[in-house]
Amino acid sequence: MPPISFIGYELTSAEIETLHAKMAEANWLFSEVQYAHWRGTQGKVNITAYLSGKVTFQGAGCEMVAEYFLPGKAAAPSKKQPQARKLDDGRTESALEVALRTDPAMFEPHAGIDESGKGDFFGPLVIACAYTDAESAARLLDAGVRDSKLLSSDAEAKKLATTIHNVLNGRYSFVIIRPERLNEMHAQSGNLNSILAWGHATALEELLTRVPPCPRAISDPFGRGNLVRRHLKERGKGIALDEHPKAEADIAVAAASILARAIYIKEVSRLSESCGLTLPKGCSQKVVNTAREFLKLHSKEALAGYAKTFFKTFEQL
Repeated sequence: MPPISFIGYELTSAEIETLHAKMAEANWLFSEVQYAHWRGTQGKVNITAYLSGKVTFQGAGCEMVAEYFLPGKAAAPSKKQPQARKLDDGRTESALEVALRTDPAMFEPHAGIDESGKGDFFGPLVIACAYTDAESAARLLDAGVRDSKLLSSDAEAKKLATTIHNVLNGRYSFVIIRPERLNEMHAQSGNLNSILAWGHATALEELLTRVPPCPRAISDPFGRGNLVRRHLKERGKGIALDEHPKAEADIAVAAASILARAIYIKEVSRLSESCGLTLPKGCSQKVVNTAREFLKLHSKEALAGYAKTFFKTFEQL
């Protein structure tokens, strides 16, 4: 199992005061943080006590620190997607208000990583990394940015991607592994998760050249062991990596997912124009039929430049 670099707890006001006192006795350095009582830092570990009662331990070694300060305390269980509530004035909470209430850590500076094209026979694999802080997170939530799988159309993905570009102002990166190169990499490694880990690490390292102080990154988990960490070079070794299911609920990951999808859409459109066919997404029977039409116009060898030939779909042709 990869080392834990993020733990969250739900504490009462009295428990937060006791924790603060223990940390002060241990000479932790305290600072002010938006939406929080305080943040304490010592070495590579940060402890943040939010106004909501959520307390997060972040950084290498945070599990031992949490056990020291909160012995026997159970970490907060993962929650379902939070629902908007009716307010006293009759309004329904906005996405921003829900996030401020349920996940204040989302407004801290961090990066999110996600990919597009992983399950599609045609087209490339695209990995994107986006950096958000309190201001940009609020602006993206207000603009309707959310997990790309929840978007209604490609047009909405492209429109939101433009918004993300404008809000983040260069604080993002991406890696495009086009089909021919992806097929070569898979032939060498035989493992898509290994390629994904390389792509995640490469995108994150590129982001760190643009935002050097980025303290942590979030993504969905894949494979066994800390695959992304293994691929990180010197520049990324100090960053905390938080890999957990449904990471797309985080605004930085959601932004990355939309950026990756918009690039994937553009790439598939380019490939469609090149081969003279409209290349569909996914691995459905429609995809198989389109691939057979492709082979009527082009050689089977040429398909490697348009599709992931290591997919089982290829065996049906």
